[in-house]
Amino acid sequence: MQLKIMPKKKYLSAGRVPLVLFLCQMISALEVPLDHGKKAKLLEDLVQPPTITQQSPKDYIIDPRENIVIQCEAKGKPPPSFSWTRNGTHFDIDKDPLVTMRPGSGTLVINIMSEGKAETYEGVYQCTARNERGAAISNNIVIRPSRSPLWTKEKLEPITLRNGQSLVLPCRPPIGLPPAIIFWMDNSFQRLPQSERVSQGLNGDLYFSNVLPEDTREDYICYARFNHTQTIQQKQPISVKVISVDELNDTIAANLSDTEFYGAKSSKERPPTLLTPEGNASHKEELRGNVLSLECIAEGLPTPIIYWIKEDGTLPINRTLYRNFKKTLQITHVSEADSGNYQCIAKNALGAVHHTISVTVKAAPYWITAPQNLVLSPGEDGTLICRANGNPKPTIGWLTNGVPIEIAPDDPSRKIDGDTIIFTHVQERSSAVYQCNASNEYGYLLANAFVNVLAEPPRILTSANTLYQVIANRPALLDCAFFGSPLPTIEWFKGAKGRALHEDIYVLHENGTLEIPVAQKDSTGTYTCVARNKLGVAKNEVHLEIKDPTRIIKQPEYAVVQRGSKVSFECKVKHDHTLIPTVMWLKDNGELPSEKRFTVDKDHLVITDVSDDDGGTYTCMANTSLDDVSASAVLRVVAPTPTPAPIYDVPNPPFDLELTNQLDKSVQLTWTPGDDNNSPITKFIIEYEDGMHEAGLWHHQAEVSGTQTTAQLKLSPYVNYSFRVMAENNIGRSSPSEASEQYLTKAAEPDQNPTAVEGLGTEPDNLVITWKPLNGFESNGPGLQYKVSWRQKDGDDEWTSVVVANVSKYIVSGTPTFVPYLIKVQALNDVGFAPEPATVMGHSGEDLPMVAPGNVRVSVVNSTLAEVHWDPVPLKSIRGHLQGYRVYYWKAQSSSKRDRRHIEKKILTFQGSKTHGMLPGLEPYSHYTLNVRVVNGKGEGPASSDRGFHTPEGVPSAPSSLKIVNPTLDSLTLEWDPPSHPNGILTEYTLKYQPINSTHELGPLVDIKIPANKTRWTLKNLNFSTRYKFYFSAQTSAGSGSQITEEAITTVDEAGIPPPDVGAGKGKEEWRKEIVNGSRSFFGLKGLMPGTAYKVRVGAEGHSGFVSSEDVFETGPAMASRQVDIATQGWFIGLMCAVALLILILLIVCFIRRNKGGKYPVKEKEDAHADPEIQPMKEDDGTFGEYSDAEDHKPLKKGSRTPSDRTVKKEDSDDSLVDYGEGVNGQFNEDGSFIGQYSGKKEKEPAEGNESSEAPSPVNAMNSFV
Repeated sequence: MQLKIMPKKKYLSAGRVPLVLFLCQMISALEVPLDHGKKAKLLEDLVQPPTITQQSPKDYIIDPRENIVIQCEAKGKPPPSFSWTRNGTHFDIDKDPLVTMRPGSGTLVINIMSEGKAETYEGVYQCTARNERGAAISNNIVIRPSRSPLWTKEKLEPITLRNGQSLVLPCRPPIGLPPAIIFWMDNSFQRLPQSERVSQGLNGDLYFSNVLPEDTREDYICYARFNHTQTIQQKQPISVKVISVDELNDTIAANLSDTEFYGAKSSKERPPTLLTPEGNASHKEELRGNVLSLECIAEGLPTPIIYWIKEDGTLPINRTLYRNFKKTLQITHVSEADSGNYQCIAKNALGAVHHTISVTVKAAPYWITAPQNLVLSPGEDGTLICRANGNPKPTIGWLTNGVPIEIAPDDPSRKIDGDTIIFTHVQERSSAVYQCNASNEYGYLLANAFVNVLAEPPRILTSANTLYQVIANRPALLDCAFFGSPLPTIEWFKGAKGRALHEDIYVLHENGTLEIPVAQKDSTGTYTCVARNKLGVAKNEVHLEIKDPTRIIKQPEYAVVQRGSKVSFECKVKHDHTLIPTVMWLKDNGELPSEKRFTVDKDHLVITDVSDDDGGTYTCMANTSLDDVSASAVLRVVAPTPTPAPIYDVPNPPFDLELTNQLDKSVQLTWTPGDDNNSPITKFIIEYEDGMHEAGLWHHQAEVSGTQTTAQLKLSPYVNYSFRVMAENNIGRSSPSEASEQYLTKAAEPDQNPTAVEGLGTEPDNLVITWKPLNGFESNGPGLQYKVSWRQKDGDDEWTSVVVANVSKYIVSGTPTFVPYLIKVQALNDVGFAPEPATVMGHSGEDLPMVAPGNVRVSVVNSTLAEVHWDPVPLKSIRGHLQGYRVYYWKAQSSSKRDRRHIEKKILTFQGSKTHGMLPGLEPYSHYTLNVRVVNGKGEGPASSDRGFHTPEGVPSAPSSLKIVNPTLDSLTLEWDPPSHPNGILTEYTLKYQPINSTHELGPLVDIKIPANKTRWTLKNLNFSTRYKFYFSAQTSAGSGSQITEEAITTVDEAGIPPPDVGAGKGKEEWRKEIVNGSRSFFGLKGLMPGTAYKVRVGAEGHSGFVSSEDVFETGPAMASRQVDIATQGWFIGLMCAVALLILILLIVCFIRRNKGGKYPVKEKEDAHADPEIQPMKEDDGTFGEYSDAEDHKPLKKGSRTPSDRTVKKEDSDDSLVDYGEGVNGQFNEDGSFIGQYSGKKEKEPAEGNESSEAPSPVNAMNSFV
């Protein structure tokens, strides 16, 4: 197996011994890997005794409102079985219906939420995990329910006292489990202000060193908060009244005695006396590792100040905290060395009082050497060591497989020697799990360690023929993970001939890995790892390929181009022929502009029509799967020059540099300019080289005007200067001049301190102080060092300082977790110190948060959205920088199927101190579970208790499909598939349908409810040869879902005509147009051919433009051919002739009467009644009401109101746009659709003029209307 330790490197000398790795000294750490993966599969036939991996705390305080979960998890091969004891006897969980054990686990779940009481299950529990190789046991887990009792009722008398007297307000909270947190507030739930004069003691009482009139109030309330149950109990308010003697009149003063006031002390100034603790001395006992808290509270006038000292030593600097205005002294992580006498001194201007507290530090057992698992082969020797310390000294007891070793079966291979078990010549039967118990009166430690006797030949766990690819001149690491018992030795060979590796260029790691620090081309080849022990040999081959590095052999070059011209950058890449490079161009470290002017081919970037915005830095990046390189060039865009024009160029470099006026911190530099090449020099740039510290590296020194040839330069101490000068004009910068002579300045103390000083812990108990060190130029002299100083920000500790070499980091260990520190870093050299540095604040290391967010609440907003609230975690418990809160939520149960399925958890992070958030995208009618965790810079804290919630039912989606099958003369059968997302329990289906007549008008709507379990329904008693439209939807208790629609036709009789084809007409008809009143919502089309398909377009124009829509419909079939044609019957012809004669006589009479100005009855009816064509919409289903018109009940006349040219005459249209101010010249789109808006006109004027009697032209199979 691959060892889980960080081994030291072993270097092999050349030509000595083969490359062999000996790991025998690490045999005690060998363990069979039980995790999943390829390596574990190779070892799945190996056995291992049980190991406890997770268990509940020893003192387990539970919430009586929630189920009890006692954890016990273990691993082993074969997987262990679990059993429990309660109060020392076997706990039979099968006999208690409220107790269950999780499958594949030993964790107990006691369901007290449904029934039962938590007090019933108080006791001491212990878990045992057992398999054929032994038994491991857990700690004794003491289960106790938390308690938050109420305050006993009491009558509190008002307190009246004089100004300046002392006062103690008792709290005496009820005893809960765990103990309550005490704080004082007023009726408005505002914390009472505390100071050196007024403060709360460790016992919860509120102490006044002296009272003032502003202390008068009636709502001093003590609160007890029980965090475990998230409850707060309140004491009765206490009333305090402070009276000034000067305010009492003589009458009141004469009638009151001193006994009527609180206490008997005078309000005059007085020396301090202690309110707590009492007397001159007391004793305090604390356990090692805890926080020692000592308290002294004094009264007096003026208010006393508290001081602390340790009589026989000094207070620890890094572990001492002062709380409660220095009235409380705290020492964290106390040890036996902190025992002794501590003295508090209360002092004011009139005197002082002392109190000595004798502190004794005891210790529960703690490990010196905990026993470790042993994997031995038969015949080997080994030891289990169990060493612990404590005060008093703990006793060591051994158990084997959970049984005291004194009564366990004897094993001749083991010998007990106090805290050590010695094994000699072990056999397979020696495998067992041993328990070491170290205990004293303050606690105990229990550790399991197994002895696993295995005889296994070597196994190599690294995959065979693994291929490693490495760039030349970089390190190569070849893995060889292995397992075996006895522990194998490892050898590496290269090549088919088995040549052992023995050059000094190889490094062997104790986990079997072979490292080649600098891989070369000749390192390519096949490497063989050989593992040997006395039971066998295992080999594995891996392959190493060394690739050529990727290089840019032709880099882009600096370019200056004129605006509007073209520029090209070249980037030629050379790479290993087996790798595929990717070349990318960047501009100013961002993407290239997405313009056609930028083109990229294999080796070039070309920019055409260059503009000023194109100036910048262009970078060519080439990368492969193993490495990447880049090169950059600058493009400078200048104004175009007139033609013809002189040649412009950068200036020639200056020359003849000379140093004069050489002083300690300044020098004068003089030079001669070169030719400006037709562009005036704008400035000179001066650079320097530090030949002592950074030879060959030039730095910017100064810039001067292009008219100057002399510069006075400021210098730094202890630098060997050389100078050079460059000239610059509008074209660019010249080449550098030749370097000047060198000039060495004298050493001096540093004149600056390191920058970027930070304090940030990497571990919970350290503080890493880092800074940016000074470079050699800034050191000002030899012997550069740094003085690092630090102290806690909130304490009165003195600065701790240390001088370190020229480094950039110092680590302070043993710090408390996440405490602010003040930090200083000062530079010094052999000459002296730099100026006093600035103080910065840092923090010691963060640790994972201790407390989970409390009072998690969930409110369901709707079927897909929920809102979660929680109480913030106290900042002290976060133990780091608050990053936010993280909500884990998952769908734990499907409410419709009532089955539990594993669903991947979703995570939402709410930044900062937010205490609520929304959970979107939930599924309706589902059960979700969530918990909340606080996050700091170290990671997540513990999860809150899981909270479950249900999303309500939602409306379902539309049925997945709807088909009409088996049409007959009077019936249709519908088949459908249920909705793909029911979002609840389907209650029924709703089927609505209505007939569509030959003019595509919708008939009455029929509504049918169908049971939810049906997927087929037959409609009977329908009209034959009739089209029906169906609207079908599903319904839950939340309402109806989306509809799915379909249309179908019942079959015609034997003489029926098949449905027409919309595209059957060969000729192309012109659009027939009708102008319609804007207040109308329908229009009747007349003169249509039976069995013909028509296309209809309706358009409207308004201020927002023109909109239109189209649809296709077909007229009904012609009369069945089997019916008798009465038009050929003689009696019918005679009747029609008589009717025609009567109509002719009637028309003559009407014409005579009209010429006389009279009105005929039809005209009177038209004047008396509104337009019958304007019909309301049906409110129930949104369809049109039954259309009626005076002409609808008459036979179709030969004369049509529409002329043969399909145009509408002004006098022929009842709703002409002329009547509405638009005229007949309406606007139409190119597709013939109408542009305009129908204006409202309440009543239609009667038509005037004669109707057209022209015969209509024949109508093709396709007619169109607008």
